[in-house]
Amino acid sequence: MLTRWTPRPSFPLRRRPDDPSDPRSARRQALADFDRRRDELAAGNGVPGALTHSPSASRQWISDELAEAAGTLADRAREEGAAWLNCVWRHTLTAVGSSVLLLFLAQLLSSLLTAGWTSAHTAGLLAALLTAAPLTAAAYRHRSSGGVLAPLTGEDNRLSTSRAVAAAWVLLVVYAVLFLALQLAFAGGTARRDALLSGLDLPRSGGLLTVLALGCGVAVFLRRTVTVRVQTQRLQKVRAAHPRAADLLTDDAGRGSFSDVQYVLVNAAALLFAAVRLARQPEQLPDLPWGLALLVVVSIAAYLAGKYAEGGRPVVLSVVRAREPGDLHAPIRTGDDIEIRGAGFVPPGAHTPDRLARTVVRVGAVHVNVPLIPVAGGFTNPADTTLTVPVPVEVEPGRVEIQVITAAGVETNRYTVDIAD
Repeated sequence: MLTRWTPRPSFPLRRRPDDPSDPRSARRQALADFDRRRDELAAGNGVPGALTHSPSASRQWISDELAEAAGTLADRAREEGAAWLNCVWRHTLTAVGSSVLLLFLAQLLSSLLTAGWTSAHTAGLLAALLTAAPLTAAAYRHRSSGGVLAPLTGEDNRLSTSRAVAAAWVLLVVYAVLFLALQLAFAGGTARRDALLSGLDLPRSGGLLTVLALGCGVAVFLRRTVTVRVQTQRLQKVRAAHPRAADLLTDDAGRGSFSDVQYVLVNAAALLFAAVRLARQPEQLPDLPWGLALLVVVSIAAYLAGKYAEGGRPVVLSVVRAREPGDLHAPIRTGDDIEIRGAGFVPPGAHTPDRLARTVVRVGAVHVNVPLIPVAGGFTNPADTTLTVPVPVEVEPGRVEIQVITAAGVETNRYTVDIAD
């Protein structure tokens, strides 16, 4: 009796989008559950009946529920970020291999349209392979950190614009030097070798070396500057879930940054020009005109100025009693809600629920977690310019200092208020 034969797939099946073992699907499911729970609580549904008579008690219960759910959501986001880093290194290897293949196809087409395959084509292909080899080894060595992206990722787990631009110039110069070295090895005559050596002269490569030095200097200088500003609490940095390509063009909050965009565009144009010059004149380093080098210098100045303009320490400007409609005017007492007004209470990139739940207000010697107050689609508290917290009963009447501690761990100035008996 014949049975129907069903072929088995020779490749692993892809996970279904709803597969719970997939960290990405688990994070999406956790986010959907959190959004649904937040909107339910914002509408007043699901609050225990024993707490409905006390607005402060119900608000605290809602905040605790959302903070616990936000912790679960943060765990899923971390799992997704780790899985993304473990997966992306293979894509970086694919990008490196595809670049070498494209170069080979371009050289093959060039040889068909010109006098045929020459020693320069061989040197260019070998230089590409020698450049790709350490990149491949580094990608495998740092496969748990994103592969080739690992050196370009900052301490905040975002792609660094300055490091990416500097790395692009380094790769171009390394490839060009290897290209010339291999041509020199294949050169047969003294005149040919002298011509290749003259291609390394400083008058021809001065513009390129200047741009390379400035790009690497900017990357090192900004790393040191950011570290010092974070340690002195003049800059708030919150760790991202995983690096993204958009980090090269945006700030920590995900908004487009003019200084980053212009820096990437100007350097990309200069890199393209240098690559074309290398292809047209393979016997010398790319001759970058000083006018183009000066344009890159102007872009660097604008980029550094934009970076210095970012950040700033959070500040408390005033503290007032939060007055409900119909309440009489009265001094601040224990149990009352106070509204803290200022700026910088929510650092860039800290708008996720788990980060918002980490905002703390120090009232005297008592630390108060800022309650999460939900609305449909988001939260009204904490906000970047206002915080609403209750004055705990443990606070003694008298003059009390109030200070905000943001999710980045940065403390504001101290603001003194009077607590009435």
